[in-house]
Amino acid sequence: FPMTHEFLSMMLGIRRAGVTVAAGLLQKAGFIRYERGRVEVTDRPGLESVACECYGIVRRDRDRLLGKPRGWRDVYRA
Repeated sequence: FPMTHEFLSMMLGIRRAGVTVAAGLLQKAGFIRYERGRVEVTDRPGLESVACECYGIVRRDRDRLLGKPRGWRDVYRA
C-alpha cells in the first residue's frame, strides 16, 4: 500500500526520522518491505508479535463494530 514516511510521521505525531528508523528496523527484521513510498507486509504474524497489546484490542473492537472483512484471520495476539 502507498505510505510515505512524511504521512506516517504526521499521523503519529512524531518526527520523520523516527519513522525512518522504525521502518528500517521492521524491514531488517523481515516484517515489511519498504521502497519509494510503498509498504509491503511480508510477515504479518511477526509484525503482530512486535506490536503493542493495543493492536489486538483495537482490532477486536473494530471487528465487533464493523464486522470482519472477508478472509480475515480470527487469530489475535494475547
